[in-house]
Amino acid sequence: MFALIDCNNFYASCERVFRPDLNGKPVVVLSNNDGCVIARSNEAKALGIPMGAPAFEYEKIFKDHNVAVFSANYTLYGDMSNRVMSILSEYSPEVEIYSIDECFLKFDGLDRFFNLYNYAQEIRQRVKKWTGIPISIGIAPTKALSKVANHIAKKFPEKTNGVYIIDSEEKRIKALKWLPVEDVWGIGPRMSERLKNKGIKTAYEFTQLSDEWVKKEFTIVGLRLKHDLQGILTLDLEKQKDKKSIATTRSFETMYTSFDDLRERVSTFASLCAEKLRRQRSVCQSLMVFIRTNPHRKDLPQYSKSIEINLPIATNSSIELSKFAIMGLKMIFKEGYHYKKAGVITYNLISEGCIQANLFQEIDIRHKKLMEAIDKINSTFGKNKVRFAIQDPKGIQKMKQEKLSPCYTTKLSDVITVYV
Repeated sequence: MFALIDCNNFYASCERVFRPDLNGKPVVVLSNNDGCVIARSNEAKALGIPMGAPAFEYEKIFKDHNVAVFSANYTLYGDMSNRVMSILSEYSPEVEIYSIDECFLKFDGLDRFFNLYNYAQEIRQRVKKWTGIPISIGIAPTKALSKVANHIAKKFPEKTNGVYIIDSEEKRIKALKWLPVEDVWGIGPRMSERLKNKGIKTAYEFTQLSDEWVKKEFTIVGLRLKHDLQGILTLDLEKQKDKKSIATTRSFETMYTSFDDLRERVSTFASLCAEKLRRQRSVCQSLMVFIRTNPHRKDLPQYSKSIEINLPIATNSSIELSKFAIMGLKMIFKEGYHYKKAGVITYNLISEGCIQANLFQEIDIRHKKLMEAIDKINSTFGKNKVRFAIQDPKGIQKMKQEKLSPCYTTKLSDVITVYV
């Protein structure tokens, strides 16, 4: 059996953990630069605030209904996610962290020793007690069906108490007949539109299509999904793999016109990519730098450009990647434009133990020890304690965040003080 654990309204729930006065009240979390709504509490959903709603268009609704509005605090959410996943990993040796707020557990053989419903309730209670985060759990013989079960647990919390188990053919068919095809895990907007054009409206109707047609229209991936929904174990837990490319891209809090401002951002992005490479013990052989203006500002001239650079020697040195990223920026930067976004993408990754030397260029062996020292200091004393002079002290998070909550769990000065 598989269990899919999903944190309810995760970002909003993280804010409520440290603001219990907001329980039962509408809460929304905004995207980078406070642009649009990316998370909503159930109360905010009931007000008709849609996902992706531009914040400026809903300011009146926020004010009229006393909606608590927060800037995205990814540092806090990431730490809370790690705490939840750490607890979940104690309940099964086989775990797949699917996203920041979702996790698959495999319960092979546990049903012979435990009542799975009671076991799931124990998980819910411990996560809630130890982190304050509410979760829903769906359990079924396959991953796709556990997603369906989780959907039911979340949709009908009063009847299910946050846990639903598909453990019979009758329950499987009933659940699939209830679930709209567009809500099936793995079926995106295009795929659901094609299915609807064929008269397929529910997940059950999708499973009744022939294997030949599904494979022809949606490849082997769609066929595996169909089999998984039929209760045929097809999709297993995926082991965490090193990333094939690493990117750092951001929209700016304001539009930049000078090369120096863009150089600082690009250098910072390249350094962050280098840190991520070192974390998975990889090096990159190529990188891409891109810059673009604000497409929503029709009153301003538009420009977008990217450049790919093949490195002479694969590296994960922040010094080297920053140098080549700035070199690329010089080649694509143009005066007279208002830039709103930039990014650095590293790719053609290989293990750091497989670096091929260059006959005409030596590897500076000092970089490796220097990067190790910088990483150790920053991990011990906090991010950006050691940085390059070109980088802004604000580091990567140089964005408009007017409604940012404190970093309660990751910053000593933000830890809650309790008076007794």
